[in-house]
Amino acid sequence: MIDADVTIIGGGAAGLMCAIAAGQRGRRVVVLEGSNKIGKKILLSGGGRCNFTNLQSEPSYFTSTNPHFCISALSRYTQWDFIDLMEKHGIAWHEKTLGQLFCDNSSKDVVAMLLAECESVDVDITTHCEEITISSEDGFRISCNKESFACESLVIATGGLSIPKMGATDFGYRVARQFGLNVFETRAGLVPFTFSGATHELTNRLSGVSFRAAVRSGNTEFTEDVLFTHRGLSGPAVLQISSYWSPGDELRVNLLPDTDASELLIAAKRTQPRALTRTILCNVLPRALVIELQAMLWPGHEEVPLAEMPDDELRRIGCGLQAWVIKPAATEGYRTAEVTLGGVDTDELSSQTMECKRHPGLYFIGEVVDVTGHLGGYNFQWAWSSAQAAGQVV
Repeated sequence: MIDADVTIIGGGAAGLMCAIAAGQRGRRVVVLEGSNKIGKKILLSGGGRCNFTNLQSEPSYFTSTNPHFCISALSRYTQWDFIDLMEKHGIAWHEKTLGQLFCDNSSKDVVAMLLAECESVDVDITTHCEEITISSEDGFRISCNKESFACESLVIATGGLSIPKMGATDFGYRVARQFGLNVFETRAGLVPFTFSGATHELTNRLSGVSFRAAVRSGNTEFTEDVLFTHRGLSGPAVLQISSYWSPGDELRVNLLPDTDASELLIAAKRTQPRALTRTILCNVLPRALVIELQAMLWPGHEEVPLAEMPDDELRRIGCGLQAWVIKPAATEGYRTAEVTLGGVDTDELSSQTMECKRHPGLYFIGEVVDVTGHLGGYNFQWAWSSAQAAGQVV
């Protein structure tokens, strides 16, 4: 039996950051990781360069049943605090679009930094921990295939169900239920859509074609790139809206979000009367997409010059371009999802400390909690911030 002040189950972004914060307070910390190495999702993220935070990180970029829950943690450990840590270790970084920050070199730099910080405060990290069981008599006792541990504070930082090939499991949710906590239904978030029937055939034909569009589900809309794939639709705008979409809902796609399509066509009719509709649209949309659209929006008039197209017909085509309605069959699921929506009910936790209100000494941090960020480094920031909130008190 190994005694510790704090045991953290999960050696990812949240678990390691919590270990660092607790260790800096002089606490004896043990981190248990089920897979063969720590920080696997960190290494995978950002195409191997780790989109470690976002300059715009603030509560409005996060979704939760209780949208106010994340405010405390995010305000007390901000993106600037993590940037300071990166600069302390001399890790070069750069900003891409929309405030997204990436390592210049490799995601390995972030993992190495976290390991160095853990080592500096004597955090004990054990990998290959399987068949973990937890009891809560006289503190917490954790048993696994490697060893048994006793501790005063237990932190669950096991993440969600996204990307199971990286070792993702439902362990954190099972622990929550073991202690009687409410767990909201989970589903894949920040994930591509799949389609069936004619729409699937369309996306397959257009696989590899990308363009900028506004994608709407209900009252929520994102304007970024969209990518056709052999399975359906992907790209930043699609991944973003997937977190707000429910099975059975339609999507409304504005193919020309920065242009009044009707006015574009009517103006072209005056200046280029002998031009074809597709000729004009090929200036603003990928040609392969336009060829598909003409069969849907102006069939039988493909070779008719603009001069012979009534203005009302051009307006109808314009409206179709800015309100293309499609209905996904499903998403690609956890296999390719970047995050897991839902999870441990935030009403069960203190927003100040991430501690269970009904079970003192038990904490849940990171993705396992019902807080999900937008695409672009926000979910890493939630990992850093929620981990620090717990690490300051465990």
